[in-house]
This record gives sequence, structure tokens and C-alpha cells, in this order.
Amino acid sequence: MIAKEHIDALLRGNGNVLSRDGEKIGGIGQFFLDGDTGEPSWITVKTGLFGLRESFVPLEGAWVQGNDLVVQHGKDEVKDAPLIDPGGHPGPEEEARLYEHYRPERIRTYAEAADGDSDGDAGRPNAHPDADQGTGHPRLRRYSEADKNGADESLTEELRKENSDPQEGV
Repeated sequence: MIAKEHIDALLRGNGNVLSRDGEKIGGIGQFFLDGDTGEPSWITVKTGLFGLRESFVPLEGAWVQGNDLVVQHGKDEVKDAPLIDPGGHPGPEEEARLYEHYRPERIRTYAEAADGDSDGDAGRPNAHPDADQGTGHPRLRRYSEADKNGADESLTEELRKENSDPQEGV
């Protein structure tokens, strides 16, 4: 598993993303974190002419090898992944398309869980291991400067509220 501590070194190292067979897929792009746990769960890979296209790849089962990152998917599978704009946070429909591409055996998507679809995959062996049981898989957010500094925005906001509460100590 890739830890947050690896991200900065990989981004600075000008490394590549490799398939498990050692084939170069493309350059390291951006990291995306699980919205619930804050752990790295996806990466974008710079592919295409001059690395102008970025394809999402799950980090499940990935490992660091020098300046490179080795993933469990091959070059063709990554190239065929749905095009998702890496400039923001992927929405539920985009996440569902990515999960369907990399894990076609999955049944329940985030959008289905949010709509209250009862066909769910609770207890299914193919469900994402870091999944929130109510949604079927984690929400993604792009790795940012706040993550690099170890700041948790929700915790920071909560502490700010606690420190400014006029009722405290009454």
C-alpha cells in the first residue's frame, strides 16, 4: 500500500508508473485520497503524446520501486480507462465509471447507494476494501498542499470553533 509519506517523494522524483510486468505506462501525475480515510487510493498517469492525457489508476496493490510506482494494471487497461478530468474532485458518476472499468464484477456504485438502491454489495468479496459500507466505495479528493502539511481541514475547523466558543467554561 502507498502511504502519504511516499507521495511527495514520488512527485519530486520524476518517476514513472509501471505495470506489474515492468512496462512503462506513463509519468506520475496527481494523487487522489480516499475522502473518508485520507489514504492515497488513486493516481493519474500522464499518457499520450507529450503526457497531455491523464488516466486514473487505482493504487490498490501498488508499491514503490525507486522513483517509480508499480501498479496492478497493464498499459492497455490504463489507456482504455474512461476519461475523467483530473482538475477537480471526481463526482459519483465518474467514480462509478472508473470502478466499473477496473472492477467490472462490482455491482453497487456510489450513485446507487446514494439513491438507496438495495441491491448492495455489503459483505461481497469484490467490494473495495476501504469502502464506506453505506456507499460501496470511497469518495475521492485530490492530494493538496494541506495534505502535504498534514492538515485535516475538518479537524482544523472543529478546533477553530472550539477555541472561539463563548459558552466554553461557563
